Amino acid sequence: MLIGIIIVVIIVGIVLWGISAYNRMVRQRNLVEQSWNQIDVELNRRYDLIPNLVNTIKGATGYEQSTLEAVVGLRNQAAALAGSRANPAQRAQVEEQLSSQLQNLVAFTVEAYPDLKANAGFVQLQGELSQIESRIANARKYYNANVGAYNAMIESFPNSMLAGIGHFTRADYFQIQDPSVRQVPVVDFGTPGAPAAPSAAPAALPQQMSTPFATPPAPAPGADWAQPNFSQPSGVPDQK
Repeated sequence: MLIGIIIVVIIVGIVLWGISAYNRMVRQRNLVEQSWNQIDVELNRRYDLIPNLVNTIKGATGYEQSTLEAVVGLRNQAAALAGSRANPAQRAQVEEQLSSQLQNLVAFTVEAYPDLKANAGFVQLQGELSQIESRIANARKYYNANVGAYNAMIESFPNSMLAGIGHFTRADYFQIQDPSVRQVPVVDFGTPGAPAAPSAAPAALPQQMSTPFATPPAPAPGADWAQPNFSQPSGVPDQK
């Protein structure tokens, strides 16, 4: 009788642990998905902003057409990947190029055409772009932190046994390799009349995709989750 009671207690304990561990993994996986949705929302806001920024620069400066078309091509590639629901690792490569080329485009435009600092439309768009880039950077840190916690949870023993049964798989990091893109951008319009600081030449740009300014896919329903305030640095280091 005593042995039977002990066996029942052990079985009940294992079942309760299994339920608790499974629920924790589900919650952490949902948190990863929610934090990725926040990145996706900000990326779609950037897709919407780029056509206005490019048209403003083109109309006010006569900027080299091939450079502007290359930025549009990257934007369309990124939007296409978003529409195909590519994983974060795949999207990170194009988004990194897009962030870098946008920074180069704005920096070189201000340097070559200092009168644009007095263009209210350009100043507003530049400020909006900086805010979006800042929110993307902080959302990326938040997402990668959640991915790290989730992956550690499902790979640690004995959770790993339950993770295999429940089909919990590793999540991909949204990694950015370029150090300049990893930093939170700062809007700096410079001192009127002061010469612009020299900048490095922009990297080679890919060819433009078809259908410039194609409308990016709308975020999935329920994508705009309530998350921490991304207008300030999160203080969470990137996961590598």
